[in-house]
This record gives sequence, C-alpha cells and structure tokens, in this order.
Amino acid sequence: MLEKIVVSSDQGVLRLLINRPEKKNALDREMYRALIATLEAAASDEAVRAVVFAGAGGNFSAGNDLADFRDFAASAEPFPALTFIRATAAFDKPLVAAVTGDAVGVGTTLLFHCDLVYASPDARFKMPFVDLALPPEGGASLLIPQRFGMAKASQYLLLGDGFDGEEALRLGLVNRVAPAEAVLDLAMDAARRLAAKPPQALRMARRLMRGDRKDILARIDGEAALFAQALTSPEARERFAAFFASRSG
Repeated sequence: MLEKIVVSSDQGVLRLLINRPEKKNALDREMYRALIATLEAAASDEAVRAVVFAGAGGNFSAGNDLADFRDFAASAEPFPALTFIRATAAFDKPLVAAVTGDAVGVGTTLLFHCDLVYASPDARFKMPFVDLALPPEGGASLLIPQRFGMAKASQYLLLGDGFDGEEALRLGLVNRVAPAEAVLDLAMDAARRLAAKPPQALRMARRLMRGDRKDILARIDGEAALFAQALTSPEARERFAAFFASRSG
C-alpha cells in the first residue's frame, strides 16, 4: 500500500505530499498522526527551514474523511484533526501550500495558517461545515472574517458557497494563480527562497506579522469544543446518514 503522507526534503524544504488520490486526499486519523509527528520533528530540526503542503493526483484535499468522523462520534477517542491544526497554527517556520483541484473543509482552513499559497485557476475551495450541521473549525470563524471581510465570510462559511482559484486570489487567500502543472514548482521555489533567508529574522518577522497566537489557539479550542458537541447532535447524524446513503445509492 502506498504511503498516505509522503515526506521528502530539498534544500532545507520539507515537502508533505498528501497521497490518497483514490479518496481525493481525504484525511483520516492515520494521516493526521503522520502529519503531526512530521511537523513536531521539523520544528526542532535546524535543517528544515520551510514546509510545503501538496496533494497527489490532481487534488489538494477533500477534507476530513467522513467515515472517520462517523466512527469518532461513536467513540471516546479524541480525533487528531484538532492537534494537527493547532500544530500548524503554532509552527514557527514558514508554511507554503500548492493547491490544485479540491480543497474542502480543512483543505481550505489549513491555508489560513500558511504564509504563501499557490493555486491553479480551477482549484475548488469549499467549507461545507454548516451543511453538515457542524460549526467551522481550524480557527476559520476568526481568520476568515479578518481576511475576507464579514460579507464574504458569511457567503463562504454560512451559505457554504464554493469559489475557484481566481476568486481566492481576489480574496487574498492565495498569492498567485498558475496552471496546475506549475503550481507545485512555484510553491517549492518560494519555499527554497524562504529557506535561504536568515532563520531567526524570518521567525521574528512571522511572529510580528501574525501577532499573539493565544487568540487563534483559543478560537481553535473553542471551535473544537462546539464541533465535538455538534458531531453527536441529531442534525449531524441525519446529515451524515444522508451523505453515506447518497454514496451507496
């Protein structure tokens, strides 16, 4: 079986390739644990100067594996998605993303914790949390109104509308739009440029630009508590049942 998270390094850049193309790179617990462990190791590895997230097979990530969510709702095991998103929010080194195809749920909210994002014009961003009877996660309820303004945040978080790479560029979510075959090269090139800079100065600049991370970590935790509560609600069970029925029908 292929590794679901493929890790490689080049000139101080650690590339994390989400490699589950048959599921559009939907993230399950095993994949989250691999990402968390890799980020924790990278944080203390002086040879790692920047990290790039990318997806295999034409998609970035279809978000959380809903089967894992369904199983989580019936167990006492903590779902590691929270730990992963907290790890990205607290990460002290530059994060870069290369986005093509679907970027759904956490596949979009992860990008708000990245310093640079490159996308194809036909990339498909969508945050269908409310449609699944769930609140936003990953700090989205704080970061998206700040980045997009309240009107656009309401459109994409409350209505759950999708948007493409060109709109993501206009909204300030991505730095540049390029053909799908060029996106990863652009992201890797930017990450190498970051990796070549004085690391301490880079970290200080990031911290000053981002401000006190206590607010975002507190929001992530607050969202997570509501998310766990909502996940076991009758509304969510009904929505999940309908989703799986539509897939088996």
